Amino acid sequence: MLRAARIVAASVVSFSVVVAATGWLYVIQPHSALPGPAITDALPLDELSRRSAVPLLVFLAVWTTASLSLGLIARAFRAERLTAGLMLGLGVGGWAYLQTGLSLLIVRQVPAHQAFHAAAARTAIYLPAVLAGAAGALGGRPRESARPRSPLVLAWFVAAAGILGVIDAVTPDKRPLLFASLAPEHVHGVSEALVAPLGLALLVVARGLARRKRRAWQAALLVLVWLVALHLQHGFGYGAIATAIVAVALLARRQDFDAQGDPASHPRLALRAFVFGSVILSYSVSALWANRVMADQPFTLGFAVRETARGAVGANATGSAHLSGSFGEWFPLSLLMLTVCAVGFLLVDWLAPWRYRHAQEIRHRRLTHDLVAAWGVDTLAPFVLRGDKSYFFDDEETAFVAYKVVGGVAIVSGDPIGPPERFAELVGSFLRFARTRDWRVAILGASEAALGVYRSHGLHALYHGDEAVVDTATFSLEGRPIRKVRQSVHRLERAGYTASALRPSEVGAPLRRELEELARAWRGAQPERGFVMALDTLFRLDDEDAVFIVGRAADGSVAGFLHFAVCRRGAALSLSSMPRLRTTPNGFNEWLVCSAIDWARTEGFRRVSLNFAPFAALLAPEAELSTLQRIERRALLRLKGRFQLDNLLLFNRKFFPQWERRFVVYERRRDLPRVGIAALAAEAYLPFTGRDRE
Repeated sequence: MLRAARIVAASVVSFSVVVAATGWLYVIQPHSALPGPAITDALPLDELSRRSAVPLLVFLAVWTTASLSLGLIARAFRAERLTAGLMLGLGVGGWAYLQTGLSLLIVRQVPAHQAFHAAAARTAIYLPAVLAGAAGALGGRPRESARPRSPLVLAWFVAAAGILGVIDAVTPDKRPLLFASLAPEHVHGVSEALVAPLGLALLVVARGLARRKRRAWQAALLVLVWLVALHLQHGFGYGAIATAIVAVALLARRQDFDAQGDPASHPRLALRAFVFGSVILSYSVSALWANRVMADQPFTLGFAVRETARGAVGANATGSAHLSGSFGEWFPLSLLMLTVCAVGFLLVDWLAPWRYRHAQEIRHRRLTHDLVAAWGVDTLAPFVLRGDKSYFFDDEETAFVAYKVVGGVAIVSGDPIGPPERFAELVGSFLRFARTRDWRVAILGASEAALGVYRSHGLHALYHGDEAVVDTATFSLEGRPIRKVRQSVHRLERAGYTASALRPSEVGAPLRRELEELARAWRGAQPERGFVMALDTLFRLDDEDAVFIVGRAADGSVAGFLHFAVCRRGAALSLSSMPRLRTTPNGFNEWLVCSAIDWARTEGFRRVSLNFAPFAALLAPEAELSTLQRIERRALLRLKGRFQLDNLLLFNRKFFPQWERRFVVYERRRDLPRVGIAALAAEAYLPFTGRDRE
């Protein structure tokens, strides 16, 4: 009851203000003699006495005052911004349309459809509606929402307004007399030239609006207001109405766009703007000087600057009378095109996600090392110590995630590390941190145990593959199923091959060079691959965190080696790389893995993590698959030559390991293609790795 009474009271008071504004126009009009254009049929009942026109300044003053009053009323009655803006805009516009249509019907004595058709083209209807809508959007109260959907909805409406702008620019229409009188004749060409580029700019800005970017909101509001004015100049119609409504809605929901832009982009944008301006000015001055010299006409720098400015804003897009020959036809258009391209490039850069600046403080490296030692139970934990990862800590610096940004996607390496009770808060903080910078988030190598934490934040999980983990206590070469591995081990031992375990400090300079050269030769022209489940260098970690299992031939030369990261808290070894000479006999890797398992058992390590097998559940020969999964399997097998998908699975299966499922965690399903590309780039399967900046 109270709410209904409040709505009725607000409606009555608002209607009184609207009626009073019309009354003030009738009172002021006979005493106003201001210069400038006038609003025709602002007082349609006085049309026969030729006093229906009101000076523009008077009309704006009266309706601005009335609109501000309406905005204060909306705030006093606790109206929500968007509701107040749309209701006031539509209400004032509808009342003005009804009043003007009935007045023309009475005064002109014409059929009703002609009277209301004539009323629909009157500026006196739309200006009050726009002013009232803007006042309601500014004066109303914000509505708080945990996950507002207005950014996405408004992004679609802004994109639609941009499309309408492009359509309106290519559709001929007659300009209203008011806006024709407000501007010199050459400005009409500006409107025709700029409506389409501004419509395209709205399409660019819409993407940032969907991501709640404050800069996108600012740009969209500016372009929408500009586009409304150009719509009016080009031809008053549905395009102007729709654009004005979207502008009011955007203004009303301004609190939803809270994602700030990259503060470090301002100097870069200023420099690029200066470079673009200098290039365009140099081009213009040079071309104008050459044209004036060839035409034997005087040339001044002031003349060149004026022509450049007019051409850049499209004032003489249809040609310049001050230039000779066909040069005057194409040169101004070329200036406009260059300016539009430069502004478009700057706009895209201004709205772009924050640049990723990879930096590791010495204190953070020590802290991550200590946290991995204390809490890193997962076999992937040691790999977060790579040098190409950045770290995000919780408020107390007791837990962290390791990540790298590639193509606007923050690729997180494995699960968080730290006390498990801190994971939920840490993941939420990192999501807010990434979204503020307009980065998408993807977690590679997520364990099954942590999926509940991710899902509690609205994230989705996609099966990625299985990690093969050998239990050292139960592993044995006895039995028929493992006979091929046993035969390989015996064959290599009979050939005189020996294996030894070395800590990084035990590797002397000559052997270090030999191991590094062997790794380079094995890799060949391929880049160093890995991000989530591999180390970036052989000697990054110290004795407590890494071990080499070196295999030597009978003559003592190094034939290959296994490089393991040590997971002390999890009592595990995690295989990072396994390079070897191309001339080693078959079964060399199997023998060396068995040697590593024997050493790990002796040293008290319970698990040895071998290669990760992507999509192992789909590639397993005995797997029961659906029709879609069989199609996926065939597609994956086509990639096996490049990614060694089934080869890794077959190699791992020889040791009868335990299989630990790993997942890709992501935010939105439509992001999967982008996440896939970023993940492949991070793992060095694509020829780019993002733009890192210190």
